[in-house]
Amino acid sequence: MKTYSANRKVMVVTGASSGIGLAIATALCAKGIDVIGVGRSPERCDQATASIAAAVPGAGIAFEIADLSSQTQVRELAARLRMRLGAAYSGQLAALINNAGAIANWYTATEDGYELQFALNHLATFLLTLELLPNLASGAPARVVTVSSASHRNTRIHWKDVMLRRNYNTLLAYKQSKLANVMFTAEFNRRHAASGVRAYAADPGLVNTEIGMKGTSGIVAWFWDRRRRGGKSPEYGAATAVHLATDPSVASFPGIYWKDSRPKAPSAYALREAEASRLWELSERLCGIGE
Repeated sequence: MKTYSANRKVMVVTGASSGIGLAIATALCAKGIDVIGVGRSPERCDQATASIAAAVPGAGIAFEIADLSSQTQVRELAARLRMRLGAAYSGQLAALINNAGAIANWYTATEDGYELQFALNHLATFLLTLELLPNLASGAPARVVTVSSASHRNTRIHWKDVMLRRNYNTLLAYKQSKLANVMFTAEFNRRHAASGVRAYAADPGLVNTEIGMKGTSGIVAWFWDRRRRGGKSPEYGAATAVHLATDPSVASFPGIYWKDSRPKAPSAYALREAEASRLWELSERLCGIGE
């Protein structure tokens, strides 16, 4: 990444080496914003860097490597990001875009012992946001944008078996994790209203990406492949998240859930304060916060 003056904005984008995340990073760079992307594969991050540099000459783009399903790696990533932000941006972060996600058609436990989709799609978002909250507050007004999905509708948190160990189902696990994204967003705003940091959930719509193909096989992979073919481009899917991260007018709207760059009502369950508070406290325990 080039060296810029401290008054240049920087944003962090997870899952930025492909799909919607790559499109978000490219669009932000095109707006003159520096981007620190996060990806798991060094090779794909190198490819993404080259792609962004070709699309946006002079782009301020760099990548950090981390497997966000690992809480140890999330914390190590956050430490490296804080060092980068302190060295080049006076410790200030303008926005964190939580885009990384996964789908798995069999129960997969992470190194922390948690179901993969819940761990990566929700707990990594929760932990990384709290780890970087001081930097976001320092850069206030700042934004936390979490990529959710319409899949959050018509589901609930399965409190008796949140990890779905006894009755795992791919779609059920995915829907629960996307619901958790919206509930986290709402509860973050309730708990951190005074920080100057505002959280939003972005619904990218049906987008033609490979997310449903990476951790699946058989009938599930066939289903996701058929489904994604009817989707729109990653650039279309990225537009709402980019709007939420960069447009000052967003602050004048009360909604937390956005689609097509406009506020939209999430599910009624997602707005239940008692449920969201319970999820927050569970997430703290699962992440070892306050121990």
